[in-house]
Amino acid sequence: MLKILDKEFVPYISAEDIQSRIKEMGAKISTSYKGTKPLLISVLNGSFIFTADLIRTIDTPIEVTFIRVASYEALKTTGKVREILGLTENVFGRDILILEDIVDTGTTLQHLSEAFQDLGTKSIKVATLLHKPDAQEKASKPDFVGFEIPNKFVIGFGLDYEGMGRELKEIYQLA
Repeated sequence: MLKILDKEFVPYISAEDIQSRIKEMGAKISTSYKGTKPLLISVLNGSFIFTADLIRTIDTPIEVTFIRVASYEALKTTGKVREILGLTENVFGRDILILEDIVDTGTTLQHLSEAFQDLGTKSIKVATLLHKPDAQEKASKPDFVGFEIPNKFVIGFGLDYEGMGRELKEIYQLA
């Protein structure tokens, strides 16, 4: 049991299972983008740890950049996406891979997909460490999924509760 602020969390996905799955995802992404040089767009803050570990497992040329968007306050999505730090790279005619820590409602993903389509990307795919299919209301299913999980709040490995818990090597679920 782990207590962060006013909430208790229990272990859910081990560090070893996370690393094993990330290696599998990297191999699939490498195969999918063989012969191209995709632009990987990591969605901050939560995906920074996933991005760092994932890009070291990809054995095809890539370019990496970061954007920051937000749709969460405490434990719930606001249903609105606020772009905080925008993209500076030209994405026109590029294959892009959006890297997310978690896809739940799909609000952020839909917003990003529409924005990148409007900028003339060649293709858009999504890789996410965690996917909550029961919570997804918008966007299409991610192309590369680490783990499908139930619609419960999770922290660790970049995911936080009120800014806390991102540094945890494993993923914990709300008790």
